[in-house]
Parts: sequence; structure tokens; C-alpha cells
Amino acid sequence: MRLPVPRPRSLAGQLFAMQAVLITVVVVGYALFTYISDRGQAEEAAGRQARSVSLAIADSPSVAEAIRTPDPTARLQPYAVRVMQDTDVDFVTIMDPEGIRWTHPEPTEIGHLFQGHIERAQRGETFTETYTGTLGPSVRAVTPIVDNGRIVGLVSAGIKVEEISKRAQEQLTALSGVAAGALLLGAVGTYVINARLRRHTHGMNADELSRMHDYHQAALHAVREGLLMLDGQYRVALINDGGRELLGVSGDVVGASVADLGLPSQLTGALLASEPRVDEVHLAAERVLVVNTSPVSGGERRGTVVTLRDVTELQSLTGELNSERGFTQALRSQAHEAANRLHTVVSLIELGRAPEAVEFATAELELAQALTDQVVAAVSEPVLAALLLGKTAQANERGVELVVSQESRLDDGLLPPSLPARDLVTILGNLVDNAVDAAQGAVPSRVTVAAYTKAPGGGGSELVLWVSDTGAGVDPAHADLVFQRGYSTKPAGEGGRGLGLALVRQAVRRHGGTLTVAEAEGGGARFEARLPLGDAATPATATDRSGAGGAV
Repeated sequence: MRLPVPRPRSLAGQLFAMQAVLITVVVVGYALFTYISDRGQAEEAAGRQARSVSLAIADSPSVAEAIRTPDPTARLQPYAVRVMQDTDVDFVTIMDPEGIRWTHPEPTEIGHLFQGHIERAQRGETFTETYTGTLGPSVRAVTPIVDNGRIVGLVSAGIKVEEISKRAQEQLTALSGVAAGALLLGAVGTYVINARLRRHTHGMNADELSRMHDYHQAALHAVREGLLMLDGQYRVALINDGGRELLGVSGDVVGASVADLGLPSQLTGALLASEPRVDEVHLAAERVLVVNTSPVSGGERRGTVVTLRDVTELQSLTGELNSERGFTQALRSQAHEAANRLHTVVSLIELGRAPEAVEFATAELELAQALTDQVVAAVSEPVLAALLLGKTAQANERGVELVVSQESRLDDGLLPPSLPARDLVTILGNLVDNAVDAAQGAVPSRVTVAAYTKAPGGGGSELVLWVSDTGAGVDPAHADLVFQRGYSTKPAGEGGRGLGLALVRQAVRRHGGTLTVAEAEGGGARFEARLPLGDAATPATATDRSGAGGAV
């Protein structure tokens, strides 16, 4: 038979039980202390009352006069009974100096020896004591009766202990009512507080809350995605390791406002927005982030939960894919043109015009080879050469002439491993795409590209990539805005505009370079990126740049 094992109480239940026991102990302890204190005070009050009565009787002239009579009892017994009734004491006993009673509440005890201590009173001292006599335990006072300087009798007045207990019991009854009210009020207050606590802890006990906290901390540090929690005033309430890395923040930022984190303005605006944001792409210092925000509400706005995903590599791969797709489309277009030319050659042969066919085919081959040789001679780095060939074909399809500047000279193997080809594709590909867009429709429609290394005055070497176009150019007032995400002078298309140049600036900054825009010589805009190479590259001199430039 399986014995039932009681489940652990919820945290609210444990606190309620603990608080109830604590209130009970405090109230009961206070009641007991008060009862004992009141009982002691009642005994002291009874002693003072008995002392006052005995002193008043001893000082009464009628008492001394009655003692001098042959039968003191005849006059003193009625007097003692009246005093007991008037002063609310239980007995008044008047006796001779040897302790023989002249008065007593029970007449049969008159003439007997007083039960109690009288030695101190016989010496002229008034004192009080608790003693068990014929009426039971009592608090009594004994006082000498002095007449003309001589002790002629003794008087004792007292209150029975059971009467004192009755008085204390009455006080205890009232105290018990007050204690019960305090206990009830404390229990109601404790129940209300713990009911609220139970709602906040969802009825979980301390062990469950502790385990949940451990799981919570482990999950926060385990996930690679960034997690950011903001309170109702948009201050950082929690941030995990991934969030610190993705946002590029360090130090203790908990409690800091989002506006004080030094994030880009558009990312800050997304975090401060009151409405949810779903899969928005934003640029941080060195990363491309997908941001999702969700408000936390429970009748009122309590904060915001923000998740961050790093899509920097995905964005770079997308750029490479777009370049490859454009190159494929260009090859498809050229294959179509090659088929047309081949049909022309075949038709010339069928017409018996073989010399013209040979001349036409040879001219096309020489032109295609010249284009390839010209690009490779200027830029032999394979990734950039392939990129420029693809962009050349794309530009030609759009009616734009792409020219490799005579300055260009970039040999294969010159670039260090610290400068990956992916970043070069991101930088040069986006600059060319932006220039082709700007030059399309202009007269003339031309884009000029240069790629070479040089040694600046400070030593080392750097890679220089610049692209110019014959478009409308860039307003000098907007020279810095063009590199911000979302800025574009072109109509918005699918997926939005204004991300290309922002990605270029991010990639350049990641490698410690600079990116500038200026007016080109023939009009339009010229974008120039400079990337430091350290000592890994040998700078090309002016005599090295012997590769001829031209339209490709």
C-alpha cells in the first residue's frame, strides 16, 4: 500500500502558516505576560488597601477607647463588620498585644489566637504578608494600636487570594477578548497578503521557485540569441550575455535607460516603441540584428521583452547570393546573345559568305576576351574579379557603362586573411549597385571602379576601393545621412531601401577603415573606402599601375 506523501506547501501557504504561528505566539505570550503582571499588580493593590484599612483602624480614637472597656468585643465586633462592608476587605481582626482575637468575620473564632505573624507588629512595625489562615490564603496587613505611647492592641485587615484571582480573571477575560480580536485581525491581514503573494508566485513553493530561478539563469546564459527585458520606464531590467555581445554594451547596464546605452538612433527608437515590432532589421555597432519586441502587460504596461538575432553573416551571404544571382542572369543574357551571334555565323556560312562569318566570329571572341583580360589584368584577386565581371554584365543590361580605372592594381594573394572576401563583396558590391542605380538614365551613364593598395604617410599599407558615377550626386548636407539605415533617394522596393550603404559602413568600420563620399570630377558621387592592411600587403607604386583602364 502506497502511503500518501503530502505535497510541499506553496510559498504563500508556508508564509501564512509561519505568520499565523508567529502572531499566535506573540498574542498568547503577551496575554500571559499581562495576566501575570496584572495578578502581581492586583496583589500589590490588595496589600496597599489592607495596609490603609489597618492603619485607619489603628488610628481611630474609638478603637483605643473600646479597648479600655471591660468587654472590647461588644463594641469592636460591630465596628469591624461595618469597616469590612465599607472598605471591601474580607476580614478585619482586632486583637490584644498577645494575638487573642477581639473581632473576626466568624464569631466562633473570637477569643482564639490569631493565625499569622505578629512579632513585627508587637515591636511597633506595620507590615504586609500573604498567609493562610482560617479563611484561606489572604494578603493581610498587621498594625499596632498605640495609646499614649504604649501598644494596647493589634489590628489586621486582609483580602482573600481567591478574591484577588477573581479580579485578575475579570481582567484576563477582557484581555482574552482583545487578544482574540488582534489574532483574528492578524490572521485576516496575513491571509490577504498571502493571497496576493500566491497570485504572484502562482502557488509555487520555495523549492520550485528556487529551481525555476536556476533554470532561468541557466537558460539566459545558454542561449546565443540576445534577450533584453525593459521595465515600464524603459530601463534595463535584465540582459543576458548574448544581448550584451550583440548590442556591444559592457559593464553594469541594469537600471540604465535604453536611451543611455549609446545605440544607433533607429535601434533605440525600436526599443522605445510602445507597439510590438516583428522581425525588424537594424544595425548595431558591428552587427546586423533582427529585432522583435513584445510588451508585457497585466492590466497595465509593465515593460517590454526584446529578442535579438544576429544575421550579420546571413546578410553577407545574401549579398553574395545576390551577386551570384546577378552574375548568373548576366551569363544567361550573354548565352542568349551568343546564340544569336552563332545563328548569324551559321547563316553566313549557309549563304556562302565564309570570310564574313569568320570575321564576325573572330571580332566577337576578341571583344569578349579583351573584356575579361582587362578586368583580370587590373584586379587579379579572383573574388573581386568575378564580382566586377558580373557587375559589368548587369550594368550593360541596364544601359550603364562600367569602367575599371587605370589606377586599379590588385594582385592575387595580396590581401591578408583578416580581410575576408565576403566583406569585400559586401563593400564593393553595394557601392557598385548603388552607383549603377544612380547612373542609370543619366547622360552619359557611366560607373568607374578602382581597387588598389597604397602606403599612407603613417606606414603600413591600406586597400583603397572607390566607385564614382555620373548620376545626380549627393547633397553635401546629407553626406552623413546616406550611410544610415533607411535613408534612400530611390522609391521603396520589396524589402525596403537604404540598407546597402549602411552595411558598407559597418563592414568598413569592422576592419578599422574609413568611408567617405564626395562629388565626382564629372558630376555625380564618389564613394571611397580605405581599409588598413598592416604590413601584410606591399603597396603598389605609380609605376606598378600599368594596367590599362577602359570600358569593360
